[in-house]
Amino acid sequence: MSFKRIIPCLDMAEGKVVKGVNFVGIREVGDPAELAALYVKQGADELVLLDINATADNRGIMLEAVSKTADNLSIPITVGGGIRTLEDIHDVLLAGADKVSINSAAVKNPELIREAALKFGCKRIVIAIDTKKTPVGGYSVVVSGGRVNSGLDVIEWAKQCEELGAGEILLTSMDADGVKNGYDIEPLGVVCDAVKIPVIASGGCGKLSHFVEVFEKTCVSAALAASVFHFNELTVCEVKEELKKRGISVRS
Repeated sequence: MSFKRIIPCLDMAEGKVVKGVNFVGIREVGDPAELAALYVKQGADELVLLDINATADNRGIMLEAVSKTADNLSIPITVGGGIRTLEDIHDVLLAGADKVSINSAAVKNPELIREAALKFGCKRIVIAIDTKKTPVGGYSVVVSGGRVNSGLDVIEWAKQCEELGAGEILLTSMDADGVKNGYDIEPLGVVCDAVKIPVIASGGCGKLSHFVEVFEKTCVSAALAASVFHFNELTVCEVKEELKKRGISVRS
């Protein structure tokens, strides 16, 4: 049986978990290690830890924060932000990550995906794709925390990532991020239809029905959320109970 995963996301800046709307208006939420421990107790399947300013600030990820957060975790953790080289990937995995998330560096140098998959294994390589709807229709790939439009089409880029060896795609809608009106179903649907590797839905979740909707209307393997968990609007347990009631398979 294929279980759908629920993944809290810890967006991190200067060692603290933060949250914004449409990638701006950032405010502090709490300590990443404490929040990670809470979500493990609630039954999260995995965690994602993203250093949201590392690329824009042209620095590496804060490995000390990664190590502290990953310490004693009993579930997989994916870490991203500022990862540019094979050495960066090695350091993040050594710090305790189970998988790494690569975004801007993969767009700049797609061969990094192939090299990383060969060296560390496909299952450890997650390609994070931030997407935004274009004025003429379709969806483009944005990088550097949503600051730069790469000019890439999201479907073509997702296909290329899969061909190069990515094991998973984390797809975030910049239009929906933090707005809490629901996941952006259209780009999620077209990307799921275009690739065979797992796709994680990200951006826009605001209530229980949004989790149900994204699993019923798309083939995503997991749903990632931040605000609804960080601000105690929902717990992972509540989400899983609702999904089970709706006939969607989740791990207890």
